[in-house]
Amino acid sequence: MGAAMNPPSMSEAKPLVNRRKGRMQLLLILLGVIGPMILATGMYKLNFWVPEGRSYHGELIGNGQTRADIGVQAQEERWQILVTAPKDCAVDCQQLVYLARQIQIGLGRDASRASHALATAQTLNSDYETKLQREYPQLQRYSLDLPAYTKGAQSNDVPHLWIIDPHGNLVLRYDPSVKGKDLLNDLRHLLKLSNIG
Repeated sequence: MGAAMNPPSMSEAKPLVNRRKGRMQLLLILLGVIGPMILATGMYKLNFWVPEGRSYHGELIGNGQTRADIGVQAQEERWQILVTAPKDCAVDCQQLVYLARQIQIGLGRDASRASHALATAQTLNSDYETKLQREYPQLQRYSLDLPAYTKGAQSNDVPHLWIIDPHGNLVLRYDPSVKGKDLLNDLRHLLKLSNIG
């Protein structure tokens, strides 16, 4: 009866306190590791606490679309600067093709990490075709599936320039008004952050 009334001795209470302290430390470590992942997933899925400011100049494509989703079937294991022309490749399109080549050259030592390409839905006029063969020997050429492009790009007739990662994912989209310096800065930034391609 006397033993039931006596409080636990100091030697018995110490392991109990140590166990609680150890559990609390483990819980804090788990929250420190798993908490940020849960928060980041929630921010992405629920689109909250997303900063309004941005450091890129094009339209960010963050919905998981690939090159195939805009009607271009290609295998390229580097970053790609792709111009799409859903109609004839007129002045705006030709300017984007020129810009794509200049951006790749402007990458300097990283130029081998990227390629430039043109995807067209229509046959090019013979003068421009001749010019491309003569002045753009490294330009990759693809056909553009117009129904897939209209659906995937949500655009009917405007040429666009796309930055595509080595896995074929669409990253950024630009319209014909893009400035070359802005585009080059965006691509350099992506290459700096990326360890692929």
